[in-house]
Amino acid sequence: MRLFHSPTSPYVRKIMVLLHETGRTGEVEIVPAHGTPIDSSNAPVAQNPLGKVPALELEDGPALYDSRVITRYLDARFGAGLYPEPPRLWEMLTLEATGEGILDAALLLTYESRLRPEGQRWDAWADGQWEKIARACTALEARWMSHLGGKLDMGQVAVGCALGYLDLRHDARGWRTGHPGLADWYVEFSQRPSMLATQPPET
Repeated sequence: MRLFHSPTSPYVRKIMVLLHETGRTGEVEIVPAHGTPIDSSNAPVAQNPLGKVPALELEDGPALYDSRVITRYLDARFGAGLYPEPPRLWEMLTLEATGEGILDAALLLTYESRLRPEGQRWDAWADGQWEKIARACTALEARWMSHLGGKLDMGQVAVGCALGYLDLRHDARGWRTGHPGLADWYVEFSQRPSMLATQPPET
């Protein structure tokens, strides 16, 4: 298998955390790739027509893309158990979607500040993206701490990678404010060997 990979992509990081947690990193070849909405020249467009990483090229059959598809496939292939059986599965998938939603909003914020010309940036739109993130963190604090403290699953990985990305790109906005339980959980979760091994470079 070949994974089209960017070290700063939090979506790629989720897959790498899974590979480290399962001890299967040696079974996947890492292929450097990257792209943005305005430049797909180095993106794996042959594997993913959307021009995004990650994309997982299999030994046979079409490539898989979207991080949640890839993690679900690898979990099934390796028998990792990071997607539990119902009824817990539905809770876990909702938690995973919350982490993904944080990432989606955070990435849009990154594009707004890095790709849009300064005179064309829309502060109210950016603040609206942050409000999504803040509401999600509040929901995690109020509703999900018991699940986050339980047996490892991909919901926890998604949230952990999302919070790590907030630290990387939007630390000044202070996601920890008002969310002490979530902040304490992340301190511990971020020290897992799989998270330490996949820390993104600060670029």
